Amino acid sequence: MAACVNIVPKMQSKFWWKGKIDSANESLLIVKTRADLLDKLIASVKSKHSYCVPEVIAVPIIGGNKDYLDWIDETTC
Repeated sequence: MAACVNIVPKMQSKFWWKGKIDSANESLLIVKTRADLLDKLIASVKSKHSYCVPEVIAVPIIGGNKDYLDWIDETTC
């Protein structure tokens, strides 16, 4: 589902959870995929993640290197 995944390790996250501020050591994954695969990707992450509410958000690509964007389309299925 992903053409590329960037892994940013060792992040300290602070967040509200069940009425209080909590924290966790986490890694940030930046996943490059197509919009039509988003629902499938979210379902996959949710089925494998240890959190009951994992963060999965989509950021629109408004432009970029056409060759790279074409590569994402060609590489994902």
